[in-house]
Amino acid sequence: MRIAYRNFTGGEMADTLSARYDLDRYQKAAQRMENFLPNLHGDAVRRPGLRFLAALDGPAVLLPFSFNTDENQNFLLILSNNVLRVADGQGRISATLSTPYRMADLYAVSHRQVGDVVYLAHRNYALAKVVRSGTPGAYLWHYEAVQLNASLEPPQAPTVTFTRNNAEDTADLGYTLRYKIAAVDAKGKASLPSPAGEGEGKHPADWVVGNRVEISWPAVEGATEYNIYREEAGYYGFIGIATDTVFMDNNYEADTSDTPQEDWNPFADGNHPATVAFHQQRLILGGTKDAPQSFYMSRTGDFENFRKSRPLMDDDPVEYALASGSIDAIRWLESFGDLLIGTAGAEYKATGEGGVITAKSVNITSQSYWGSAGLAPIIVGNSVLHVQRHGAHVRDLFYSLERDGYAGNDLSILAAHLFDGHTLKQWAYQQSPGSRVWIVRDDGVLLCLSYMKEHDISGFTRHVTEGEFLSVTALSGDNEDAVFFVVRRGNSYTLERLETEFGRNVPIADAFFVDCGVTRRYPTPSQEVDGLGHLEGRAVVALLDGSPAEGFTVKGGKISLPYPARVAHVGLPYASILSPFPLEADMQTGSTLGKKRAYGKCLVRLFRSSGGLVGQSENLEEMTEIPFLPAVYGEAVEPFSGDVEVYPAMEQAADASLWIAQTKPLPFQVVALVCDVDFGEA
Repeated sequence: MRIAYRNFTGGEMADTLSARYDLDRYQKAAQRMENFLPNLHGDAVRRPGLRFLAALDGPAVLLPFSFNTDENQNFLLILSNNVLRVADGQGRISATLSTPYRMADLYAVSHRQVGDVVYLAHRNYALAKVVRSGTPGAYLWHYEAVQLNASLEPPQAPTVTFTRNNAEDTADLGYTLRYKIAAVDAKGKASLPSPAGEGEGKHPADWVVGNRVEISWPAVEGATEYNIYREEAGYYGFIGIATDTVFMDNNYEADTSDTPQEDWNPFADGNHPATVAFHQQRLILGGTKDAPQSFYMSRTGDFENFRKSRPLMDDDPVEYALASGSIDAIRWLESFGDLLIGTAGAEYKATGEGGVITAKSVNITSQSYWGSAGLAPIIVGNSVLHVQRHGAHVRDLFYSLERDGYAGNDLSILAAHLFDGHTLKQWAYQQSPGSRVWIVRDDGVLLCLSYMKEHDISGFTRHVTEGEFLSVTALSGDNEDAVFFVVRRGNSYTLERLETEFGRNVPIADAFFVDCGVTRRYPTPSQEVDGLGHLEGRAVVALLDGSPAEGFTVKGGKISLPYPARVAHVGLPYASILSPFPLEADMQTGSTLGKKRAYGKCLVRLFRSSGGLVGQSENLEEMTEIPFLPAVYGEAVEPFSGDVEVYPAMEQAADASLWIAQTKPLPFQVVALVCDVDFGEA
């Protein structure tokens, strides 16, 4: 039989599915995709290398600070034990701040950014924020606890004087008039009201021409104006604004739907929230120690204000407890048109009248009962990805017109071998290129999900390096998103950045396929590469002016080259391995399952690739090189596009398959594999 493997978007599939050739995904998947990425067009491309940025003094967790798509406006927040460092996209540290967070708690820190502020929530720590101020090139960074309901000091009780100003007015002054004043700062934030000021007079309904009340009070530092409220039917209703410290009440109508705010802080006494989000211009906090099933929303447009009005107004803060029938702690909150809530036992949708949640209108409906882990969800297009509570499986959640609600699928069910027995520590979304979610597993293996629901693309691949991945984050950019990692390599910890892909117009001399690597460019050819102190004592490989070289060990922070080079990429080698599932089919004589087979002549269709290995097993030492190399040692290996004939020379076996690998610091992109397969009688 002659077969073609031409679609790898299904990623790596579990070996327990090796007999399920009836599945559509079987034709798109592979039994191994290690350090390979499926492109959205279906081809498999080698993962770019990891560029070394900085050495770290210990384990750390990365969080993004993305102000916009301008790379100069985006930073990394590097959290380690009691320390926060701010770095740019090149790893240059611009600020070091003290924090209370212990390393063991950092993966559970929930974060959300608005403008120049990143809010941080953790059940064991007070709500905090990282604030950027200043101007480009001279930014200032601050870490501080959030002071909810902070405002100007309330004014002192006002003096209230009723004046008749009418000689014919002889009515008794037997009614007590009461007023309160609130100070307002330049940003429009009002203080708590003053104590009530009292004065004898008449009920406003009995006032006649000339009657009025003079209200005066001492000035409040920082106030630009004052709101004045008069008691009416037990409430203090708004009657006017003063820019001075005196106000004349000429019998204005008291608006009891607009009342002074009352202090309310549900997070006092150590009742810290575990998760933070934004929805409909409100800060949302949930999963507190004392009320794990409750969430709280700030006043509209005033994120750190949880003060209430009496009676409640539409922009007042919201408090809501999920009535699930069990202790169902809130794990995450996400704004997705509706407010989505992930708990340990279910997923919910929160909305209100007209789609707007208010203190007087909240409607909570369950959407599924899978339960969620604590990992913050990721929005990809029209879907929300979240991690299931059991088994660390990844699920999507999207609006279903048929259900008039949210539905979802287990995206990892066909790759359960990558998840079962593990937990997921952190993940980050890289929108471009490839629409990929990078996931750090608890054992230091890096997983990547290529996901585009509208084209039915979802597939996982695994990525390994000489060390363990500890953390990942992504920063937005103009052309593509940048992905960053913290990697433990032996006793050292490094900050590294995923290199940009080897594009159509990138010269081979600029191909970067080494890990923890650096690039050195010299005005004249050099036979020595320095600046390798972070790789001291390690075996490294190099790409020298587009030609691969191996067999180096870093000594004294440098290596000696076999020939002079202008451009050198030096770093740790890594192997990219690809193997489709063995061919299985239903033939006239029955199923091919269990039959011995061997692969004869195979065509490997490549795009801008150099080098490579082919064999019948994953043992790299038993593979043979794909037959094209530089014509002259030391010259550049020009990338090749087209078909290459290979002969795996394998014996017949029931599980015989084709294995393709790349171990040199060179690009490798497989468009298709076309193979002749010979089946034996048994």
